[in-house]
Amino acid sequence: MAASEKTADKPTSEKQVRRKKVQSRVNRIAGQVTGIQKMVEDDRYCVDILNQISAVRSALDALGVELLTNHLETCVLGHGSGSEHSCAKPMTQQELLAEVQTALSRFLK
Repeated sequence: MAASEKTADKPTSEKQVRRKKVQSRVNRIAGQVTGIQKMVEDDRYCVDILNQISAVRSALDALGVELLTNHLETCVLGHGSGSEHSCAKPMTQQELLAEVQTALSRFLK
């Protein structure tokens, strides 16, 4: 296999690894939320439920950081290189910056 073919395969492989990692986090969070629902149904001690809610919040924050990092690496820094998401619309640098600012302000609330 030629070096250029290996390079061409790498972005897809990286995207697949990133997607799998994100999906794993989402599945874990979904399991935690299901666990909270069961704790409520089982009338578990409130502090135990609150501890699990705290764990879900932390997991959601970590997921958000992961997604934001992926977005910055692929869609912002890689803008125009073909590494951006297939649903990303063409944007100027100013539009990209405004999008990042909006995403950050929503994420940090």
